Amino acid sequence: MYPSLYYAFRDLFGLDWPALKMIQSFGFFVAISFLVAAYFFTRELKRKEQQGLVNPGTTKVLKGAKATSLELATSALIGFLLGYKLVFVALNFTAFTENTQGFLLSTQGNFIGGILGALISAYFKYREKEKTKLPTPELVDEVIHPYQHVGTMTLIAAFAGLLGAKIFHNLENWDEFMVDPVHALISFDGLTMYGGLICGSAAVIYYAYKNKIAIPHLIDSCAPGLMLAYGTGRIGCHVAGDGDWGIVNTAPKPSWLSWAPDWLWSYDYPNNVNGVGELLPNCYDDRYCYHLVPSVFPTPMYESIICISLFLLLWILRKRFTVPGLMFSVYLLLNGVERFFIEKIRVNTLYHIGNFGFTQAELISTIIFLLGVTGVVYFTIRNKKITSQNASAGS
Repeated sequence: MYPSLYYAFRDLFGLDWPALKMIQSFGFFVAISFLVAAYFFTRELKRKEQQGLVNPGTTKVLKGAKATSLELATSALIGFLLGYKLVFVALNFTAFTENTQGFLLSTQGNFIGGILGALISAYFKYREKEKTKLPTPELVDEVIHPYQHVGTMTLIAAFAGLLGAKIFHNLENWDEFMVDPVHALISFDGLTMYGGLICGSAAVIYYAYKNKIAIPHLIDSCAPGLMLAYGTGRIGCHVAGDGDWGIVNTAPKPSWLSWAPDWLWSYDYPNNVNGVGELLPNCYDDRYCYHLVPSVFPTPMYESIICISLFLLLWILRKRFTVPGLMFSVYLLLNGVERFFIEKIRVNTLYHIGNFGFTQAELISTIIFLLGVTGVVYFTIRNKKITSQNASAGS
């Protein structure tokens, strides 16, 4: 496995680029997930706007004003933080590549670099506003298309999603959280996909509501991208070996799977980032010197294959969904079923009610499935009522 891109490039291409150690494999695929989701989200919103299903809005923008004290102070603060960290990283680059997360989350930095960064950032903000300054600032109406909100919504989804992923992970692993709460909250390790999906989606829907974007069409537009993002994110889980693997699998590979590589049936996750298992011989990095004994089901790859296939299905069929909200409801159905059944061969923390045991993901996937069923019924009835009312009004 490849904890960071450095190990992937070294193994696959024979390239020894220490700087790549700072790019963790899981984080890299999470970033890819957000980008592909935003791309297909944008495409769908543009298509729906062309069909007249979502409409652009307007906002009042003050043109030609000089830079305010708040704008300059904000730019200076951002510049200070960047300079404070970047100069320190540049002066300690080798150590930074070995412990990127520790450097980013620490309070260490270069104060002179921070001051220079603040001055440069504030100056550029001042010059930017001076170039567009008018003798008399004026308020103008600016048209904003729904797809132009995608960048903001992606950032909101990233922040809320990461926060939700941490919260749900810590709830699922409460004993570990109580041992070291601070590390559990600020580390990039331990993220629960469903926590990210729930919190990220809720934050984006609230943002869309505040900006008067039709929610049913919005959630339909993002459904294919969400499915693809989940699939690509799971590739990161597999490549990094972050613990989202399955139960022990020592059974021989079945004949119907003879075409597939052995690791797709049972895998030992060498060099996994969790440092779990037995020591590997001739390991060149003490941080990642373990592999699982015995091997397990590589469930992250199963989820990647399933979800990317489901994305293709949704993308091909997207134009056939004419009932607003129906496509997202189907996405919830598919996602809930996929995750519920994959849990049967995954390692996970069990909750108990009496003698009944279940995982957090089984509970949430069941709720998501039921929400999907409810959505199919609700949006279908809602669409019939709207169609009937429009027919009555036109007659």
